[in-house]
Amino acid sequence: MIFKFGGQLQPVEIEEWEAERSPAVFVTDARHAEETLARAGIIYENEIRLEKIGFCKIENQQECVAGTLCIPKLLDVLNSRYRMFFFVNRYHIVIVDDEDFSLRLIRRIQRKRMHQGETKEQFLYNFIAEFMSRDQEMLVAYERRLLRMEEDVTQEHTETFQNRLMPIRRELLNLRSYYDEMMDLTKELEENENGFFLKKHLKYFGTLSDRADRLMSRTVHLLEYAQQVKEAYQAQIDARQNSNMQFLTVLSTIFFPLTLITGWFGMNFRDMPGLDNGYPAVMALSVIVILICIYIFKKKKII
Repeated sequence: MIFKFGGQLQPVEIEEWEAERSPAVFVTDARHAEETLARAGIIYENEIRLEKIGFCKIENQQECVAGTLCIPKLLDVLNSRYRMFFFVNRYHIVIVDDEDFSLRLIRRIQRKRMHQGETKEQFLYNFIAEFMSRDQEMLVAYERRLLRMEEDVTQEHTETFQNRLMPIRRELLNLRSYYDEMMDLTKELEENENGFFLKKHLKYFGTLSDRADRLMSRTVHLLEYAQQVKEAYQAQIDARQNSNMQFLTVLSTIFFPLTLITGWFGMNFRDMPGLDNGYPAVMALSVIVILICIYIFKKKKII
C-alpha cells in the first residue's frame, strides 16, 4: 500500500503514484520488499528477513537509512514482538511488515492526528510516537501491581509472591533494554548523518528521544521499586524465621537442664541418694528449673 505525503495521509494506487512520482510512504511485506524498494529508488544490499530482527537499530548506508524495529507486544512482553524494517531516502519511506501492525498504526494516525505526514520527519515522529503511546499506561499498570504486592507483604499474604514478582522483573528488564534501543535509534535519526532530513525538523526526533528516555527512567524506577518490595518480603521471611528460631531456642534452653536432671537420676547407681523415694524431689526440681527459665526469659523480654 502507498500513502502520499501531505497534510493528510492519503492511500493511492500504484498507477496514480507512478504518474505523479510524488513523495510517499510504502507499506509492504517481506515477499514484495525488493520490488517495493526498487520502486522507491532504494538499494539495500542485505537480506530482508523479519524473523531475524532482534533489536531496534539504525544503519546509515550511502543510498538510504535502514532501520529495524522489534517492539514488545503489550500483552506478552517477554515472548512476542512486532518486527519490521523501515527504509528512508531523500523522498520516500518504505516499511516492511508481515503482520499489518504498521497499517494499523497508520490508520490510528489518520483517525487521531490533524497533521499526519506533511514531511518524512513528521510521519516518522507520528509513527514511532503512536506505537509508544500506550507504554506510559502500561508502566502505570506495573506500578499498581507492585503496590498491591507490597500491600500483600505487609498483610503477610505472601504465598505466591515469588511467582508473581519474577515475571514482572523480567518484563521490566526487557522493556528497559527496548527503551535503551529506542533512545539510540532516535538519536541516530536526529544526528542525520546522511542529510536525508531537514534540519528544522530534527526536533521531532529529539522529542522522541526524550520520550524514550523518560520511559526508560520510569522503568528503572519500577525495577528499583520491585527490588524494594522483594527486600520487604525477604525481611518479613527473615523475621518469621527468627521468630521460629527464637521459639526453638526457648524450648531447647528449657529442656536442656531437664534432660541433664533426668539423665543424672536415671543412672540408678547403688549408692545414689534418693534412689528409693526421690521421684517427688526430681519433679519438684524440674518444675523449679522451668520456672527459673521462664522468669529469666520474661526479664530479658524474650517471651
